[in-house]
Amino acid sequence: MMAGKRAARGICVGRRGRERQQCGLNIKPAPLTDTKSNPHPLHYLRVGGGNDFQWCFSQVKGAIDEDVAEADIISTVEFNYSGELLATGDKGGRVVIFQREQESKNRLLSRGEYNVYSTFQSHEPEFDYLKSLEIEEKINKIRWLPQQNAAHFLLSANDKTIKLWKISERDKRAEGYNLKDEDGRLRDPFRITTLRVPVLMPMDLMVEASPRRIFANAHTYHINSISVNSDYETYISADDLRINLWHLEITDRSFNIVDIKPANMEELTEVITAAECHPHQCNVFVYSSSKGTIRLCDMRAAALCDRHSKFFEEPEDPSSRSFFSEIISSISDVKFSHSGRYMMTRDYLSVKVWDLNMENRPVETYQVHEYLRSKLCSLYENDCIFDKFECCWNGSDSAIMTGSYNNFFRMFDRNTRRDITLEASRENSKPRAMLKPRKVCTGGKRKKDEISVDSLDFNKKILHTAWHPKENVIAVAATNNLYIFQDKIN
Repeated sequence: MMAGKRAARGICVGRRGRERQQCGLNIKPAPLTDTKSNPHPLHYLRVGGGNDFQWCFSQVKGAIDEDVAEADIISTVEFNYSGELLATGDKGGRVVIFQREQESKNRLLSRGEYNVYSTFQSHEPEFDYLKSLEIEEKINKIRWLPQQNAAHFLLSANDKTIKLWKISERDKRAEGYNLKDEDGRLRDPFRITTLRVPVLMPMDLMVEASPRRIFANAHTYHINSISVNSDYETYISADDLRINLWHLEITDRSFNIVDIKPANMEELTEVITAAECHPHQCNVFVYSSSKGTIRLCDMRAAALCDRHSKFFEEPEDPSSRSFFSEIISSISDVKFSHSGRYMMTRDYLSVKVWDLNMENRPVETYQVHEYLRSKLCSLYENDCIFDKFECCWNGSDSAIMTGSYNNFFRMFDRNTRRDITLEASRENSKPRAMLKPRKVCTGGKRKKDEISVDSLDFNKKILHTAWHPKENVIAVAATNNLYIFQDKIN
C-alpha cells in the first residue's frame, strides 16, 4: 500500500501531492555562535529554565469557536521593521494589521498591547480559464517595506499575484468646495457668485488601505516566497521552478533570474521551496530546494543565476536513510540572520544554522521534534509530513524560534545551547501568566507534567511565527488565533 501511495504522489516534495498535481509537477525521487562588536541587549537572552529568561502571556486574538472556518486560518505573520505594526494574512485573502498602543510604548515597565489597526481584503478567488484552475485567495506571504513617510507599505501574495498596499491615516477632510455642496451634489455654475477657499477640517481618524501596484502574470506555478531587497527598490518572488526580480515601480515586466525547469518535465527531480534576499548585499540571494540543498547566487555574476556561487548541503548518513528521507529533508523555510553572516533553514525535524563561509555542513543543528521520527509512517498517511514550518531569528540573532504540533513552539538559545518547548493555549491566557515549559514523553513511565507522543494533536500546529525586531515580543499563529507573548518584566 505504501509503495502504491508513493507512486501516486510521485514523491511530491515541498507541497502536498494534490497541490503538485494542480501545478502539473510530478517529482521523481532523487537516485558558532554569532558574535558582534556592538551586541544588542537581546544578545544576552536566555530561554532555558531556572533563573533564565522567562515568557509570559500577553494577548490572544481570534474567535474561541471550536468549528473554525477554513477562511479564518492564519497563513502568515510578519512584524514591520520597527515592530510597531504586526500583520497577519489568512486563507480567506484578508490582511489584518495590529498596531501597538502608543500611550505605553515608551514606558519601561509597561508594554503597549497590539490592537486592530486596519483590516482589508487583499485577494479574491479567481479562475484561470486557460488552465481550468482555481486560484485561491489565501495569503501566502506578507513582507513590509521600510517606512519612508507617514504611510506604511507592504507586499502581499497569493499563489499567482503580488500586490503593493499603502496603509495611510486620514484625520482631516476638505470642506468649502466651489463646485459641489457639502453633501457632494454638484452646484449650478451659473449660480456661483463668489469663490471660496476650501479648508481642512478635523474628522475621526480613518485608516485607508489602497492597492498601489499589482504584479501579476509572471508565475506559472504557485508563489511560495517574496523578499524585499536591501536596496528597497526591488524584490524577488519565487515559485516552484522560477525566481523573478521585480522593481517596485514597474508592474508590467520582471526579470527571470532563476529557472530550474527542465526541457522535459519527466526529468524534474526538485523544486524551489523558499527564497530570500541578503539583508545588506542587494546582489546576493539564496533559495532552498526540496532536496535539502541551499544555493547562494550573486546577480553580479550573470543575468540568469542558474549557476550558483555557493552550494550548501549536509552529507546524508547512509545508515539513517529511509523511505521518508527525501521528504523530511525538504527545506520549508530559509532566513538570513540580521547580521548577514548566517542563515537558518528549517526541514521537517530540525533547524540548521549555516555560516555563509562554510558550505559543507551547518555550524549548528537543533532537533525540533525528533520524537516524531518513529511516527513518520502515520504522519505520511495523514499528510502532516508535508507541513511547511517556518522559523525566525530574534533581534540579535542569539535565539531562534520555530513551531511544532499540539500548538507547541520551540526556542533555542545559540549561546547556551539550551532549548525550551512552550504551548500556545487559551488555558493559560491570564494577563502576565507565566508559560510553563512542556515536555514530550517518548516512552516508559510518563511524569506528571509530560505529555505522551501518542497524545499529540497533529491538527493543532504552529506553522507561522514572528519575533519583534527589537524586543522580546513574539507572535505565534495557532489555526485562527494569534498569540502574543513577551518576556517577564519584574
